[in-house]
Amino acid sequence: MGKDRAALVMASPSPHDRSRRPSEDQDEEDPVDQMISRTGCGELHYAVQECMAEHQDWRKCQSQVQTFKDCMMTFQKARKEQLMKQRPSTESA
Repeated sequence: MGKDRAALVMASPSPHDRSRRPSEDQDEEDPVDQMISRTGCGELHYAVQECMAEHQDWRKCQSQVQTFKDCMMTFQKARKEQLMKQRPSTESA
Protein backbone atom coordinates (compact mmCIF):
# COMPACT_ATOMS: atom_id res chain seq x y z
CA MET A 1 0.00 0.00 0.00
CA GLY A 2 2.91 2.39 0.66
CA LYS A 3 4.06 2.34 -2.97
CA ASP A 4 0.54 2.95 -4.28
CA ARG A 5 0.06 5.92 -1.99
CA ALA A 6 3.42 7.41 -2.96
CA ALA A 7 2.56 7.05 -6.63
CA LEU A 8 -0.78 8.76 -6.04
CA VAL A 9 0.84 11.65 -4.18
CA MET A 10 3.43 12.12 -6.91
CA ALA A 11 0.76 11.99 -9.62
CA SER A 12 -1.29 14.73 -7.97
CA PRO A 13 -0.76 18.18 -9.46
CA SER A 14 1.17 20.59 -7.29
CA PRO A 15 -0.86 23.52 -5.96
CA HIS A 16 2.15 25.69 -6.79
CA ASP A 17 2.29 24.61 -10.43
CA ARG A 18 2.43 27.86 -12.40
CA SER A 19 2.20 26.11 -15.78
CA ARG A 20 -1.59 26.17 -15.47
CA ARG A 21 -1.63 29.97 -15.17
CA PRO A 22 -3.43 31.88 -17.96
CA SER A 23 -1.22 33.43 -20.58
CA GLU A 24 0.05 36.97 -19.99
CA ASP A 25 -2.13 38.45 -22.73
CA GLN A 26 -5.30 37.47 -20.88
CA ASP A 27 -6.82 39.79 -18.31
CA GLU A 28 -7.37 37.00 -15.77
CA GLU A 29 -5.05 37.14 -12.79
CA ASP A 30 -4.68 34.40 -10.22
CA PRO A 31 -6.86 35.28 -7.17
CA VAL A 32 -3.98 34.43 -4.82
CA ASP A 33 -1.69 36.78 -6.75
CA GLN A 34 -4.35 39.50 -6.54
CA MET A 35 -4.72 39.01 -2.79
CA ILE A 36 -0.96 39.08 -2.16
CA SER A 37 -0.55 42.11 -4.43
CA ARG A 38 -3.00 44.06 -2.24
CA THR A 39 -0.76 43.45 0.79
CA GLY A 40 2.22 45.19 -0.78
CA CYS A 41 4.24 41.96 -0.45
CA GLY A 42 3.88 40.76 -4.04
CA GLU A 43 7.50 41.24 -5.07
CA LEU A 44 8.67 39.28 -2.04
CA HIS A 45 6.24 36.48 -2.91
CA TYR A 46 7.70 36.30 -6.41
CA ALA A 47 11.21 36.23 -4.93
CA VAL A 48 10.23 33.11 -2.96
CA GLN A 49 8.80 31.53 -6.12
CA GLU A 50 11.91 32.36 -8.15
CA CYS A 51 14.19 30.94 -5.47
CA MET A 52 12.15 27.75 -5.33
CA ALA A 53 12.22 27.42 -9.11
CA GLU A 54 15.99 27.88 -9.12
CA HIS A 55 16.95 25.68 -6.18
CA GLN A 56 14.05 23.19 -5.91
CA ASP A 57 14.74 23.14 -2.16
CA TRP A 58 12.80 25.31 0.28
CA ARG A 59 15.67 25.13 2.77
CA LYS A 60 17.80 27.22 0.43
CA CYS A 61 15.10 29.91 0.28
CA GLN A 62 14.69 30.63 3.99
CA SER A 63 15.87 34.22 3.66
CA GLN A 64 13.23 34.98 1.03
CA VAL A 65 10.56 33.09 2.97
CA GLN A 66 11.34 35.00 6.18
CA THR A 67 11.30 38.38 4.41
CA PHE A 68 7.93 37.56 2.81
CA LYS A 69 6.58 36.31 6.16
CA ASP A 70 7.71 39.52 7.92
CA CYS A 71 5.99 41.62 5.25
CA MET A 72 2.75 39.66 5.59
CA MET A 73 2.85 39.88 9.39
CA THR A 74 3.32 43.67 9.17
CA PHE A 75 0.37 43.91 6.78
CA GLN A 76 -1.83 41.73 9.00
CA LYS A 77 -0.96 43.75 12.10
CA ALA A 78 -1.76 47.03 10.34
CA ARG A 79 -5.01 45.59 8.99
CA LYS A 80 -6.03 44.37 12.45
CA GLU A 81 -5.30 47.80 13.94
CA GLN A 82 -7.35 49.44 11.20
CA LEU A 83 -10.29 47.14 11.85
CA MET A 84 -10.09 47.72 15.61
CA LYS A 85 -10.25 51.50 15.06
CA GLN A 86 -13.34 51.09 12.90
CA ARG A 87 -15.12 48.76 15.33
CA PRO A 88 -16.16 51.29 18.05
CA SER A 89 -17.60 53.73 15.51
CA THR A 90 -19.70 50.92 13.98
CA GLU A 91 -21.07 49.76 17.34
CA SER A 92 -22.13 53.25 18.47
CA ALA A 93 -24.09 53.89 15.28
